[in-house]
Amino acid sequence: MSSLRLNSTQIEQANTDGFLLLPNIRSLKDCETYLDRLTSYSRKEIGIKGNMYIQTEPKIERGEINTEGDQIRKISGIAVHDPIFHDLVITTTIIEAMKQLMTPNLKLFRADALMKPPFVGSAKGMHQDSPYWPIKPMELWSCWMPFETATLENGCMQVIPKSHKRGPLKHIKTTDDYIVTEDQYNPKETLAVPMNPGDGLFFHSLLLHSTSENKSEKSRRAITMSYMASEYHYIGNTPKPNYLKICGIDVLGGV
Repeated sequence: MSSLRLNSTQIEQANTDGFLLLPNIRSLKDCETYLDRLTSYSRKEIGIKGNMYIQTEPKIERGEINTEGDQIRKISGIAVHDPIFHDLVITTTIIEAMKQLMTPNLKLFRADALMKPPFVGSAKGMHQDSPYWPIKPMELWSCWMPFETATLENGCMQVIPKSHKRGPLKHIKTTDDYIVTEDQYNPKETLAVPMNPGDGLFFHSLLLHSTSENKSEKSRRAITMSYMASEYHYIGNTPKPNYLKICGIDVLGGV
């Protein structure tokens, strides 16, 4: 398992590049447990609870692709109602890093399982997270963790270093996505980040990032866990959700 706290070099790298890779945060055995659980959701052996939501791959939903294999693209809200994933989002190494990158007072903004099934897993185009999140300031951090080997062929993360310093960029809506157009970045700057199961990629909510479609026969199941300071503010048009408290204190007027 990685060291419980970031050193000064790691903090500087995270703030400079907008991302930081930490290996071996969770064990292969842990990842097998998460995969088994996700398989149970896929096979409907266990049902979703509360505000959990399962999204089918869009092209399958529209009937453009037929498959007898896995069809799920995303499971949202998985950490609040599933004790196995609740345990994951409070992993000490992750929380200690988030405290150093933000504040001792943390809440969970979201935790979504990202499935990327073989051959049908769709791409997630180049984008920033914060422009479509109702949280200010745009200074959240996420930890993206694969539960099986993530490669360029099956849809590992791709990032543009230092792009978080450009501020929020204009996004456009496509059929299945919300992306930044290529005239706002240089695709040659893109860096692929292959990862092993249980590694964690920490990244700023304004970092440009993407994943390609899964053209391989191997699935690429992962989770993205996004955290915010309790001092941050909710600016949405609907009532503020009851965000999961992770550590520290509640801040008056904050999320």
